[in-house]
Amino acid sequence: MKIATFNIQNLFHRDRSFLEKPFSKCYNDWLMEIDQLMGKFKKTNQENERLRELSFLLGMDNSFQLPYAVLRRKAGFLFLKGMNYSKELKAGDLTDWNGWIALQNYPLDPVAVENKARVIADVNPDVLILQEIEDRASLAEFNQEFLPRFHCKSFEQTFVVQGNDKRGQEIGILTRNGFEIRSVRSHSYDLNFLGQLVFNKDFMEYEIRTPKGNTIWILATHLQHQTEDKDISDDTREKQTERIAAVYNQLYSEGKKHIAVVGTLNAVSYCYSLTPLLLKTNLKDVTKHPSFNVDFDKGKDAGYHSLGAYRMGVNIKQKDYLLLSPELFSKVKSCGLNRKGMWPEKQPKWTTYPSMNQKNHAASEHPAIWGDFTF
Repeated sequence: MKIATFNIQNLFHRDRSFLEKPFSKCYNDWLMEIDQLMGKFKKTNQENERLRELSFLLGMDNSFQLPYAVLRRKAGFLFLKGMNYSKELKAGDLTDWNGWIALQNYPLDPVAVENKARVIADVNPDVLILQEIEDRASLAEFNQEFLPRFHCKSFEQTFVVQGNDKRGQEIGILTRNGFEIRSVRSHSYDLNFLGQLVFNKDFMEYEIRTPKGNTIWILATHLQHQTEDKDISDDTREKQTERIAAVYNQLYSEGKKHIAVVGTLNAVSYCYSLTPLLLKTNLKDVTKHPSFNVDFDKGKDAGYHSLGAYRMGVNIKQKDYLLLSPELFSKVKSCGLNRKGMWPEKQPKWTTYPSMNQKNHAASEHPAIWGDFTF
């Protein structure tokens, strides 16, 4: 039985709030100016010429055409033109209105979408937990249409529950080869003592039955990310891990011994915010198993172990975890990490897919972590 967890950072579209901010100090000024000009009912020739300049500076000319509109691929703007796709900035008829509106999300590069499927195909798990899914319909399309392109059998069961983040950040589970989803429970409405939501994204509890009749419990989560105020982020995350630890301990005390806690915890292992899980429970990190296997960094970095990295020779900061109860940890046959879909911006370097020629071709900024178990 192989279990994998992967923060896939969306399948087809991603909320524009996750875009890297442009370096140009003029960018926001240009956006405000073009917004003001487009709002004018009548424009002078000089204003129309300025709009052409701004559309070029903002990259709105770098677009591809759809039957009735021109969709800009970067930063989530839709530039709507008339049927003849002319350069005119004001249409003559009401039905040929020209303008632009900001979309909530933007399309991912098709190469990136394929590399996401490559990562999953290479790992080839029986049970897969994904973080940052748009919705169930997107997951179904990805499962049926993209995975088979890389000789990866589609998963038979998929399940997505909308969490508390409204930006397409859902957690999804996929199973196949006779592994059955028996029950699903969301902790998205768990409250703290102040009556506030504990999880700003989600915390899911799954009961999975194996083909041989064994039962495993998977606790999947996506915790508070790091913000400019580190103390607040860490405190929020600590409260979240305390709740997860309580659920884990309750299950374990009920005799449910085969438990995995998976997902993006968004902190390195020595951060105090993860103490409730890593130090105050009996959970074990799969990356500490003797069989843990991964392609090492290239060059001298292969012999280096940076603080907070997964292990020596794998010098990327650990944010994603596959934690196991002692009973499940003892059944690990092999385990590993796939980061071929990650883009190495600087040192260290590692092996990536040949199709990755630039950053936006990357499958994700996160690796896929997996464990293979023998019952």
